[in-house]
Amino acid sequence: MIISRSFWRKSIVTIVAAVGFVLLYQVTTLDSKYAARQAVLRETTALPMPGARLAFSATAYCKGIQTASGVTAQTGVAAADPELLPVGSVVEIDSLPPKYNGIYTVLDTGPSIQGREVDLYMWSCNEALQFGRKPIHVNVLRLGWNPRATSPTFFDRFFRRPRPRAAVAPADIGTQN
Repeated sequence: MIISRSFWRKSIVTIVAAVGFVLLYQVTTLDSKYAARQAVLRETTALPMPGARLAFSATAYCKGIQTASGVTAQTGVAAADPELLPVGSVVEIDSLPPKYNGIYTVLDTGPSIQGREVDLYMWSCNEALQFGRKPIHVNVLRLGWNPRATSPTFFDRFFRRPRPRAAVAPADIGTQN
């Protein structure tokens, strides 16, 4: 071989290999604990947006006839801080016991609901008292009443279609500067 014939070639290859080993040995790799800390940080500090999975705290309430949106209080209604989850938002809760998991619509607000808290309506006040306060994960499906503020479907993400541009009428072409 070409390397085995010359002492200088052997020396250069050995030095390059040693330097490469030292440089690779000093590289810090990101471990799963670091990734887990970043995920928790993102869940607890990120702003709600469609498709986001966020950490919240859940409580329950049972009193009230009419919500802030004017709808009768019923199962599937949640109350939240309007700064984070405006009225009309749709969220999915999947980290509670199976009885309470599901899709909730934020139709109510309250003076005691501040920050990352969701208050779920329950018909039975005893059940609401037993529910207590639980840490949950909320998947934001829609933010507010705007139907365009929904989480994108698989096909929307896969086949990202450009939005159509506004057409210019032939009469407007001559009048533009």
